[in-house]
Amino acid sequence: MAEKLIPKNADDVISIRNVTESGNVVTLSVPFLRFGSIPIGGRATIVRLTSGALAVFSPVDLTPKVEAKLAEMGDNVKYLIAPDIEHHIFLSKWAEAYPQAILIGPEGLPEKREKMTEDYIGHEPFGVVFKASTKAETTISEEFDRDFSYEFVDAHAAKEITFLYKPEKVLIEADLMFNLPAIEQYENVLPADKPKPGVLARFFMRVQSTEGEAKGMKRLIWHAISRGNRTGFNESIARINAWDFDTIVPCHGETIKGNGKEVFQKVFDWHINGKK
Repeated sequence: MAEKLIPKNADDVISIRNVTESGNVVTLSVPFLRFGSIPIGGRATIVRLTSGALAVFSPVDLTPKVEAKLAEMGDNVKYLIAPDIEHHIFLSKWAEAYPQAILIGPEGLPEKREKMTEDYIGHEPFGVVFKASTKAETTISEEFDRDFSYEFVDAHAAKEITFLYKPEKVLIEADLMFNLPAIEQYENVLPADKPKPGVLARFFMRVQSTEGEAKGMKRLIWHAISRGNRTGFNESIARINAWDFDTIVPCHGETIKGNGKEVFQKVFDWHINGKK
């Protein structure tokens, strides 16, 4: 899995970009093939809190270019966040480099990592674990909570935790919604090396697009992703929809700047207003 997320020439293909003019929100975008064939891309997000501490969401590989960017941002990595049970494979490498950092993730992830045998997966303790039974009372720290709102979408199969960086109105999520195709995440890949999606891959990319009416994504989320506990899913979406944001940083596909709230409300319309 790791070699698919970050290829051997990692620093040649990674795209590092400031999302906000302040430079406090930075994305690390990389190639990634879902099921080894669908180019959905991967993305980590670094946020510099108002305290100066750094929070890293969905960490990708810790390469020299990434280390240089962290140094530029103050190098005070205090929070390492796996926002669901899938986006965790580089946590150990980051935890080794920043032993002072608090690991944060959803219930089920520590147990999943305990069972994994890959040599790059460690058994580091999590400082904060989000649980469905106590999510309303869960806190992280005073400095973190001052800058962030968060919602544990425990009704999502991947156990999503979605974050709002309040100072700059940036919503950070993992698999809650995609925004394919993944253009930025493949922009530094040589044309000859770029994947050529087959029929099934192209279909997947269509239903994970926010273009037009986003009917494919709306149907996928309604009929599949939220089906197991739609009431709980709708409640989480309502809480996220109440936040003030204009930018969405997804793990897969393009960052949505300026009209993020409108796109979110379009994709989750049936969950917010009811399916007609």
